[in-house]
Parts: sequence; structure tokens; C-alpha cells
Amino acid sequence: MLSLRACANSSAKIATLLGGYAFQPAQSQCVGDRLEANLSLGELQQLGRAAKAWRQGDTSPIWLTISDFIRVSGQVKDPKVLFEVGKAAVAPAILTAPASPL
Repeated sequence: MLSLRACANSSAKIATLLGGYAFQPAQSQCVGDRLEANLSLGELQQLGRAAKAWRQGDTSPIWLTISDFIRVSGQVKDPKVLFEVGKAAVAPAILTAPASPL
């Protein structure tokens, strides 16, 4: 039962992490859901460690860009992580972009 709770909270933990990367709350949840669905727990942990290391010692209160988040994922020595983060990061922008007139 405990392991089910830990899995259920992964998306929320990812969404919280993304709050520092200029994602809006709904975007953070969308990206978190996608990463949780497409990455293993080990891959998510590696990504979390890379994100934490990226900000270590940073005294600037400025949010990091979404591009920064993608660069962080490139620090993980697993190409799947970079690929999935890239896909997940663009999904909210596509979903929330206004429709172009035809």
C-alpha cells in the first residue's frame, strides 16, 4: 500500500519541482503527468537529482526557463529522459496556444 501512495505522489512532486521552471500550475501538472507515465521511478529520481544540482548554490530568486529544464534533463546520462522531458515540456504550450486563423 505504501508503494502505491509513493507512485501516486510522483506526479505531484514533479509538478512542485516544475514550479521553479516558469511553468504555470496547470502546465506543471500536465508535464508531471506525462513524465510520470513515460519515465521509470529511477529515471525520475535521476532527473530530480539533476534539477536539484542545477540550482545548488543559486542565490537568484529568478525562475529558470523551460529551456533550462530541458538542459537539466540533458545532464541525466539516459537519452530517454531528455527525449521525454522535451516532449512533455512542449505539450502544455501546444495545448494552451491560441488557435491560428485559417
